[in-house]
Amino acid sequence: MKIIPSLLIALTISSAAFGKEKKESMASAQLQQIMKDNNTTGLAVAVVKNGKIIYTQSFGKKSIENNTDLKESDIFRIASISKSFTTTALMTLVDKGLVNLDQDVSDLIGFRVRNPKFPEIPITVKLLLSHTSSLQDAAGYFSLDVVNPEKGENYVKAYHDYAPGTQYEYCNLGYNIIGTIVEKVSGVRFDNYVRDNVIKPLGLYAGYNVDSLDASRFVTLYGNDDNGVWGPQPAAYRSRAEDIQNGYVMGYSTPLFSPTGGIKISARDLARYMIMHMNYGKSGKTRIISEKSSKMMQTPIVKVNENIGYGMALEKATNLIEGEVMTGHTGSAYGVYSAMFFNPEKKFGIVMITNGCPPVYKNGFTVIQRDVINALYNIFIAK
Repeated sequence: MKIIPSLLIALTISSAAFGKEKKESMASAQLQQIMKDNNTTGLAVAVVKNGKIIYTQSFGKKSIENNTDLKESDIFRIASISKSFTTTALMTLVDKGLVNLDQDVSDLIGFRVRNPKFPEIPITVKLLLSHTSSLQDAAGYFSLDVVNPEKGENYVKAYHDYAPGTQYEYCNLGYNIIGTIVEKVSGVRFDNYVRDNVIKPLGLYAGYNVDSLDASRFVTLYGNDDNGVWGPQPAAYRSRAEDIQNGYVMGYSTPLFSPTGGIKISARDLARYMIMHMNYGKSGKTRIISEKSSKMMQTPIVKVNENIGYGMALEKATNLIEGEVMTGHTGSAYGVYSAMFFNPEKKFGIVMITNGCPPVYKNGFTVIQRDVINALYNIFIAK
């Protein structure tokens, strides 16, 4: 039987559509089973292949109390993946020659930043970005007072006993200082600078400032409070309007916006942001940072363990998907567990965000992060 060209095209399109539907059906079944196995409230995912978003979906509840289902347009506080937004903003200033990564933080922040046990060793911007500055979160990280020697002797608690540049320890305080540097150098309030130089040029609906976003789109996060009681965590979306009105100090009050973890965004828009990093700083015709700066973010500076190398707000992981070297970051705070990982050479990546589940960690990732990412990889990416 001779098949005319138009019929052949129709059969090819029909076959492709069937294949797409089958994969999406498989993904839905597997992801919902993973959610059930992990007692998960809600889950949003996105898959990028050949540099384009090919799949997004949301499952479960946005709010248990209101019995509302999670939708694609809903936004989560994604926790530490936010560090890459802060670093991207910083790199726009590096590209302009306004900040040098080897610069002494003291010269940028407005007060002396030195480990009192090693006062002769400068703490540089790169040391903060790679979590090797010898700073720690033991004294807190929501105010720069904890590290400012002009505010009293308690600043010594913000430092480890080892010298800057000699060891790695994850530190949120360091990234709140990075956000403050962005604000101090640019002269623009931190949340607005990130909005105008990263978020808006990419066409995303996202932000650090709760009050600039539609609260009806916030996904309720569920986790344990200080007493170990599981439930909604409203602090994740706490308004800072009163704090700002009552005396926001430019270049000092920046931690109010949590540069270390405060971005609110949907899974789809996080995937669009990820594509920019996958393309080394460029999305379509829009360049956010230089290729050089983007590659610097992705290049490991310190070896965390045999499977993880940390760069600047992005890490390389060899133990997330077998046989693949993945670049990205995770997030966990207030009950959210998020992940954004991609392979820039092969042009694929996966985003997942859940708004609550009892976390079980294995080899540096929660079980749900690993299971969701591998399920989506096997269905949509693996040959």
